[in-house]
Amino acid sequence: MSHDGGIAVIADGRLLFSIEMEKLKNGRRYSDLGDLAEIAELLRAQGVDPRDIDRFVVDGWHTGSPEAGYHVATRRHGVEFLLPTASYMPDSTPSGVLSGLEFAGVPGTALADGYVSYTHASNHALGAYCTSPFARRREDALVLVWDGGMLPWLFEVDAAQGTVTRRSPVMTLVGNTFTGFCSQLEPYARDQATMTEAEFLRQQLEVPGKAMAYAALGSVDASAFEIFDALLGELDGVNEKVAFHLGRQAATRRDELFPGLSSADLIATFQAYLGQRLISGLAQYLNRTDRTAPNLCLAGGCALNIKWNRALADSGLFAEVWIPPFPNDSGAALGTASCEMVRQGDGLALDWNVYSGPELDQTGPAPGWSARPCDEAQLAQLLAAENEPVVVLHGRAELGPRALGNRSILSPATDLSMKATLNKIKGREHYRPVAPLCLQEHAATVFRPGGTDPYMLFEHDIRTEWADRVPAVAHLDGSARLQTITADTPGTVAGRILTEYHRLTGIPVLCNTSANLAGSGFLPGVGSATRWGGTKYVWSGAVLYTQDGTV
Repeated sequence: MSHDGGIAVIADGRLLFSIEMEKLKNGRRYSDLGDLAEIAELLRAQGVDPRDIDRFVVDGWHTGSPEAGYHVATRRHGVEFLLPTASYMPDSTPSGVLSGLEFAGVPGTALADGYVSYTHASNHALGAYCTSPFARRREDALVLVWDGGMLPWLFEVDAAQGTVTRRSPVMTLVGNTFTGFCSQLEPYARDQATMTEAEFLRQQLEVPGKAMAYAALGSVDASAFEIFDALLGELDGVNEKVAFHLGRQAATRRDELFPGLSSADLIATFQAYLGQRLISGLAQYLNRTDRTAPNLCLAGGCALNIKWNRALADSGLFAEVWIPPFPNDSGAALGTASCEMVRQGDGLALDWNVYSGPELDQTGPAPGWSARPCDEAQLAQLLAAENEPVVVLHGRAELGPRALGNRSILSPATDLSMKATLNKIKGREHYRPVAPLCLQEHAATVFRPGGTDPYMLFEHDIRTEWADRVPAVAHLDGSARLQTITADTPGTVAGRILTEYHRLTGIPVLCNTSANLAGSGFLPGVGSATRWGGTKYVWSGAVLYTQDGTV
């Protein structure tokens, strides 16, 4: 219902679809659901009669209080409406993760017969575990949920018993700590007193990804860690104000506390500091509870930080680390539905595919574009012959914030200038990286460590011998947010395109960046892509559209 609003439907343990509002009609990034009337309309658009839904489930939220109850602000047929929900934080009782709250119906909407709501923390925990390989293998796991407004809470899943239990936080810093710190430093500093609530929320959602990229302009100074320890030791509380205070201290007392460090250095250093604190907290928990190398799922917005994810995977603390492609609130609808799936006794493992978002709309090309037949092999030939980016639109959209080949701009990675070209096309800062799409069987050859990473969730480094061969996908620090794919990856043709491109060129890598208007979700179809006109070519449905007059 709130930001990153959407609707997901699960039937007999299988995800039918998960529709995020931002991925419809070029919606603004982080769009909320909009209106309760949208629920029935969205279901019907997917061929589902709202009357066939046996249970409606709503995500919990933070507005309200334990005494008065919690709610999310929405609309009912255009009129502002406060919809009662469960809370944002984990349930007060360890065993209450799956204790949904029953609410009376909302007349005149799809929720007329009532609904159940689970805490926001529960949706993250279940969304991560139920989509994991551990659930499929019926293995136990710990789930770390670190979202913007909450501490990094651990949950434990007992696969044999089918139970999910809240354990404890592993440190006393909320997920927005990195965001709050960075928002006090250039280039992200703004006078928050002059910002509207919507502007402030948007800043909080946008800064983490940008700051993670900006950190590559700086260097980590580990000697500053003890200064951060000292500053935190002077503060009380575990809310976002702590992070803002730290950032202001870093900005105003830089010469005293951090002599010689630039904003990029401070951001890189604080990011590394938080990663170290997270690993230390997890290690202490495992030691305290006498656990050896359990499985770990990561969830919440912080699980989009590929440096922290890599550090956890390489820590040696865990047998395996799993992160779904929607760890932030883009997976809230799916996670909330998963809570009800488990509570109804339909098992812990969800049958799902990452390409389960909206179908392409059927709008035709804008005037000034010509069309010709073009299959995947022919598109690969074009990519091999021309140093041109191509918008590739296919099937259902990806779940989560990363374009994984179905709403992507693909291009050769062999020319360093391509990164600047793509950032210019998208109106992005010069320091923003472009992700590599790599054939899985070649990933360990091109990247370190390489291996399987289908959802761009772990940091990798480009091997020295490949740095000059695919320079466009190298971040400023030599790292890469890798996506691996195979020729037969279900739900997409991107693997087939790349396989043919590799056969023609010997290069198993293409650039992959999301196809979207600035500040909006993925392009919904050919009509939007051609009206935008940011690239010479748009490819969809075995048809190549070429902008007239381009050479």
